[in-house]
Amino acid sequence: MAGELASESPPESSGERLVDWVDSSLVALCAGSVAITVLGGLVQVSFGAFSMSFVEAWRAVFDPQVVLNPNAWEYFLLGGEVPEMNKRSLIVWNIRMPRVFVAVLAGMCLAVSGAIFQAVTRNELASPFVLGVSSGAGFTVLLTLVVFSSLAPFLPILAALGGTIAFLLVYSIAWKGGTSPVRLVLAGVIVNMVFSSLQRALFFFADDLGTVQSAIAWITGSLTGVGWEQFRIAALPTAVAVLLALAGARQLNLLLLGEQTASSLGMRVERVRFLLSGVAILAASAAISVAGIIGFFGLVVPHVVRLTVGSDYRRLLVGCVFAGPALMVVADVGARLALNPIQVPVGVVTGVIGGPYFLYLMRKQDEMGEI
Repeated sequence: MAGELASESPPESSGERLVDWVDSSLVALCAGSVAITVLGGLVQVSFGAFSMSFVEAWRAVFDPQVVLNPNAWEYFLLGGEVPEMNKRSLIVWNIRMPRVFVAVLAGMCLAVSGAIFQAVTRNELASPFVLGVSSGAGFTVLLTLVVFSSLAPFLPILAALGGTIAFLLVYSIAWKGGTSPVRLVLAGVIVNMVFSSLQRALFFFADDLGTVQSAIAWITGSLTGVGWEQFRIAALPTAVAVLLALAGARQLNLLLLGEQTASSLGMRVERVRFLLSGVAILAASAAISVAGIIGFFGLVVPHVVRLTVGSDYRRLLVGCVFAGPALMVVADVGARLALNPIQVPVGVVTGVIGGPYFLYLMRKQDEMGEI
């Protein structure tokens, strides 16, 4: 796919270097995001049922017997037997740290997915949530958990399938000799409502309380209880989606110029649009398969990054790769500590923040939709 995307745009001039688009605002955003992610992660691992001080928790994070142990990393990344470590390191690395790493992957995926959808549809209100992709992927995940639990190892694939079906429905509903930003959003709202209703209907087929609680966690978007298994599920799809997105950054810039301009420059617009939509669906599905439906995140983060680094998608996507994890970790820390010891789902926090921001975008636009 990366080769096809690369072939759809004019070659770069020989005088243009790869790093010409890197500027101080992007470097500052990436550095600040890394710092926030690290600090947020350290705060996250400092709280839990097993009491330990901040210093003790942080020492466990940087325990050389874990950090420099290849057997430990083999377990984290590939599974197997838990290596020997002291009690505090075991609690921090086997229970608390996976939550931080999964938050990083989920934030990265949703931010990149939202940025791609906003370019593909030329609509600043587009996101996996608004376009129905999140609800479609969430429905297949819930269907798997409630009805076909034996297929749980294939959750990322099934989530991607559900997201793809939802997006194709949105596109077909919005198509009328072409699409428009407003029609895509309205079609997305319709598909989102349908799949959300189907999700609720699945509760009637749940045969035990544990399944119902798991289903609720998926619908609200929660990182509670995630472990290294969830990290391993999402890691490969995340890496593939991010690399393909970065490879398609120049194509996304051309799409923002409009279909006629992009076509005149040699781009096969519909093919590129669907390929890039597939990348966005893969990214969103990877996040949903491990963290559930986290609303508005894919809408808000690209705008926050755009305000900092501008609209060039080479900078924007790199900014999303760094800012997405930072904001997700911070949101999860807020969800963890807001009503401590009760843990609020992170989807509630992103919804409380993202909802008003969505309204702000609507009020700000003289002509709602296009970017």
